[in-house]
Amino acid sequence: MKRLFQLMVVAGMASFVMACGPSASEKAKIAEQDSIRRADSIATLKADSIRKADSLAAINSEATRKADSTKKADSIAAAKKGKKK
Repeated sequence: MKRLFQLMVVAGMASFVMACGPSASEKAKIAEQDSIRRADSIATLKADSIRKADSLAAINSEATRKADSTKKADSIAAAKKGKKK
């Protein structure tokens, strides 16, 4: 009898929790909020990747500019050295 009473209490609590759960409209709102949150996360990741790509492009451009400048300076120095002889 004691076991049966415990089982009934547990079953009653479970049914109470199920009955007090979110309604269909609340579930729809939660799903909409989740999809908005996911979309925001994806947009943030895309913006981050674009920012990183722009930074890498700027670094590459700077490195190319320095290499070209060094190459030009070396060619000018070689030309001056050739005229002195």
